[in-house]
Amino acid sequence: MEKPQPVCMPLEERYSLKKHNTFGVEACARYFAPIRQVEELEELLIADMWKSMPLLVLGEGSNILFTRDVDGLVLKNEIKGIAVIRETADEVWLKVGGGENWHRFVMFCVGNHYAGVENLALIPGSVGAAPVQNIGAYGVEVKEVVDEVVAWHLETHELLHFSNADCAFGYRDSIFKQTYRGKLMIVWVVFRLSKHPHFHTDYAALREELHRMGVKDLSLRIICDAVIRIRTRKLPDPAKIGNAGSFFKNPQILVAQYGELKTRFPDLPSFPVDAHTVKIPAAWLIEQCGWKGYREGDAGVHSHQALVLVNYGKATGQQILQLSERIRQSVYERFGIMLEREVNVW
Repeated sequence: MEKPQPVCMPLEERYSLKKHNTFGVEACARYFAPIRQVEELEELLIADMWKSMPLLVLGEGSNILFTRDVDGLVLKNEIKGIAVIRETADEVWLKVGGGENWHRFVMFCVGNHYAGVENLALIPGSVGAAPVQNIGAYGVEVKEVVDEVVAWHLETHELLHFSNADCAFGYRDSIFKQTYRGKLMIVWVVFRLSKHPHFHTDYAALREELHRMGVKDLSLRIICDAVIRIRTRKLPDPAKIGNAGSFFKNPQILVAQYGELKTRFPDLPSFPVDAHTVKIPAAWLIEQCGWKGYREGDAGVHSHQALVLVNYGKATGQQILQLSERIRQSVYERFGIMLEREVNVW
């Protein structure tokens, strides 16, 4: 029998990561490899040289802040493809490559009348990053439509399958950010979507936008368009101003603590999580501390959305990180709440 031919793949050295992170900060990878199929991972990582080096999996770089070079191997997830693998009269299951652009996938679903992700339009990043972060917006989280996650273990070199329950989804959290942090590349995600849409319009900003648009009859396309309009208006385009979207999570605090804060800050907004917990908008806390629109050199806080830290041109990752730490400290000193970063820092 003829031996299978080795998979050919480029391996770059001293590779600039500036165009591979939406903050647009300068950083360099000692080695860089675009991965387009699982077999490339298997062939590449079998080499002993990688066992003593750090490995970093990179999607579209929309949720990472580089504060230093990567003295190891960067694996760029470029595994593509969207395929229907199962279908009934009511539902459809799509197998999607981890390297697919998230918004492109959302538009594919909307165009084919598959419901479940329309509220998540225009979120930057790749499909593989979506379950890691359990991305969410306008009343919907991706955990609601994830059926299975398939990932390559970078150390044991095996393909692992995670059911929705296995993923241990939480608020902007999952098992991939905890137990398996830095150990996996998500190669495929299977989504379970509906052919009969149930529209999620409970979020106030979305309702207001639909009213502004004069919408009479809802559709997946209209919901998607409304979300795109809101995000385009509120959030800076990374192609124009370097940023990674929301830098901090919205903190969740106990109802008792909220009650104490409310007596001191009557305008403090909140959203109920459960009987014991409420969510506080981090943007409100940051704005109350005077940071909205702040700029120091080329590192700053966006003038329209205090939750977004920006690079106006030549800011370093360290400068942006230092600014974020000063913001965290000032919020803690005033409100007793320590903000948690949503963006990953390298």
